[in-house]
Amino acid sequence: MTDMPHPDNPRTGLSSVALLGSYLPRRCGIATFTHDLAEALAAADPSVSTRTVAMNDRPEGYRYDGRVGFEINQNRLAEYRLAADFLNMAHTDVLCVQHEFGIFGGEAGSHLYEMLRRLRMPVVATCHTVLKAPEPHYRRSAQTLFEHCDRLIVMAERAVEFLTTIYQVPHEKIALIPHGIPDVPFVDPNFYKDQFNVEGKKVILTFGLLGPSKGIENMVAALPEIVAKHPDVVYLVLGATHPGVLAHAGEDYRLGLQRQAKELGVADHIKWFDKFVTHEELTAFLGAADVYVTPYNNEAQITSGTLAYALGTGKATVATPYWHAQEMLADGRGSLVPFHDKQALTDAINHLFDKEIDRHAMRKAAYLHTRQMRWSHVADQYLDLFADVVKQRRQQPKPLALRIHSPGQVPGQTKLSEIKLDHLAALTDSCGVMAHAKVTVPDRRSGYTTDTNANALVAVLFAQDHVAYTTGGELDRLAHKYLAFLFHAYDPDEKRFRAHMSYARQWDAEPFSEDTHGRAVRALGETVARSLNDGHVTLAAELFRNALAACEAFEHPHGMAYSLIGIHAYLKRFSGDTDARRVRESLAEKLFERFKANHSDDWPWPNDEVTYTAARLPHALLLCGRWMFRDDMIQTALHSLQWLNRVQSGEHDRFAPVGSEGWYPRGGEKARFHQLPTEAAGSIDANLEAYRVTQDPSYQARARLCLDWFLGNNDVRLPLYDPKTGGCYDKLLPHGLDENQSAEATIAWLMSLLSLYEHEDPKAEPDAPPPPPALSATPTTPSTEPVSTASAEA
Repeated sequence: MTDMPHPDNPRTGLSSVALLGSYLPRRCGIATFTHDLAEALAAADPSVSTRTVAMNDRPEGYRYDGRVGFEINQNRLAEYRLAADFLNMAHTDVLCVQHEFGIFGGEAGSHLYEMLRRLRMPVVATCHTVLKAPEPHYRRSAQTLFEHCDRLIVMAERAVEFLTTIYQVPHEKIALIPHGIPDVPFVDPNFYKDQFNVEGKKVILTFGLLGPSKGIENMVAALPEIVAKHPDVVYLVLGATHPGVLAHAGEDYRLGLQRQAKELGVADHIKWFDKFVTHEELTAFLGAADVYVTPYNNEAQITSGTLAYALGTGKATVATPYWHAQEMLADGRGSLVPFHDKQALTDAINHLFDKEIDRHAMRKAAYLHTRQMRWSHVADQYLDLFADVVKQRRQQPKPLALRIHSPGQVPGQTKLSEIKLDHLAALTDSCGVMAHAKVTVPDRRSGYTTDTNANALVAVLFAQDHVAYTTGGELDRLAHKYLAFLFHAYDPDEKRFRAHMSYARQWDAEPFSEDTHGRAVRALGETVARSLNDGHVTLAAELFRNALAACEAFEHPHGMAYSLIGIHAYLKRFSGDTDARRVRESLAEKLFERFKANHSDDWPWPNDEVTYTAARLPHALLLCGRWMFRDDMIQTALHSLQWLNRVQSGEHDRFAPVGSEGWYPRGGEKARFHQLPTEAAGSIDANLEAYRVTQDPSYQARARLCLDWFLGNNDVRLPLYDPKTGGCYDKLLPHGLDENQSAEATIAWLMSLLSLYEHEDPKAEPDAPPPPPALSATPTTPSTEPVSTASAEA
């Protein structure tokens, strides 16, 4: 067994620690342990960043505190891979797994190993369960865990024995660190008893999640003889029913115990507290107890947090001889009684009440023994161990398997136009893509905009699935330039993106724009979701996280919408990122409120004017409603989009976007011309998303109609797309076309085409939620009252 590093040793090279396990407010012992360990680590060394990857046992997850940085649905194998990518890119120094077979998916928790084999950092596992006689599939799972881990932490000597003799784990790979406990004073139980109306009583306590394995029926059976000798006895049973028991058998166990107590005539001597308590509440319950009892039914309990907590508060304890109790209650620190032995339990408790001197001696011995188990001391041992494994890993690095990406194939027999990137490449130089062109020649006087480079990056990312892609090839080089531009555009002091750079590489001193920031966030989110270049993903994820906080303060719907589309893309890869999910929820509610506040029967729109890229607003709300399981958002978005589709329709129902020369003010006239390609691109994306939600083919047909607008089915019957250059004309004018083929227009054409390529040759969309219940394809007038629904990722 490894010796723990001396506490005075510096923790060189340790700056970031991640814990993996269930986490509060989920109700289980591992969740409590993970939470307490995380807080103790953060308090022990604030220079070490401590985050948690939380295991979810339900699709909607839980509302975690800020310590949780990522979430995994335990039954979704793909999310374990994403968590590995997330931790790798976050430069985590060490991962500490809180291992219990039941909190991970797959046979005997085998989904976990899909994650562990992809990690670059060392892994330490705290083994909360070590089986003495495992079934074959549990033995295989345990062996796989041990092989993947650099070090194993156990909390009892018996666990060390099992690991070395049953699983042949080398001693030097094992560290014995006790279960942590709060640091509470040694107090007289009478100090707390009035809180539970038991002053002047002799109090027995059992606490923990209830289930048949807890053996509480043995304590209830022993109670009549205890009461006969000590009529002032009260037995407090504290704890909610274990969620697993509750799911399969409801409250049968608790109700059975209550019937048993009534039949034995001791119901008035038992107080039931069906609750999952906070640390403060638990301290009060433990403080009020004279005797603590754990009458478990079998020995297979290698670790007991409830027992550790009880001894840590100086309780006289009676327990059956499960493995952890045998060690903890040795040398007079408690009393052991045989399993299922009512009389032995009775005699042990009566002795402690009869012999006050013995009871207090037992209390003192327990309290003194557990001083080295305080969380502050335990956290130091964990941190020193982490620093040691990091040092060892750097001295003996492990080889990593290389990931090989296969580019997508161009769909066969498609009627869509050929994807041609020639003009986009022609407008791009070593700095980025120039915003404008004079006819087909780059206009250097226009310089570069962050908006255009962000949109170009998105187009290239979509194209890689439909155009031959190789690392270092043309697409990769273009993405490299556009991402580099965004990196340069980001002002780390202001935490915002600058908007315009001259050809002389000078940034304009103009106010920061929410729209620009939102478009950049969208491009970064798509990079994280789609890029096949790991270096691009790492940089984009870092920029995305740095830029995310500013989005929360946005007040303009377009900035919100672009940010939400980007967050949605990012969450396709890192669906458990709690900060991204929180910002998405905040922005989605803001945007939704704008729709509701400005709504009327003839104007279901969040602004008093329909302006540029209008369809991005319902598109963003639709994405949020779909992925947050908010039917009210979906219905509002569909209602708004259908209205916008009617507004943006010309003769024979062809697409006729609101013109940029005058737009469409509320109560005013819709501008007919100066129609922009960006309006068609936004409308295609919004209608395709509406089709995915409703499966209503009219939305799919509308998207194809918008693409046809580029090809001549428009108000002047002229194609805006130029197949010779691969560019697109800037505007549709009353007399024809604006002959300039700008980057913005060209990118809008490419994105329109690529969105339909993706729709007609779909890749499996990661973690797509099912459609919300009772969703109608034809929306009703949106209600101002929220619908009670669960989030797919909340």
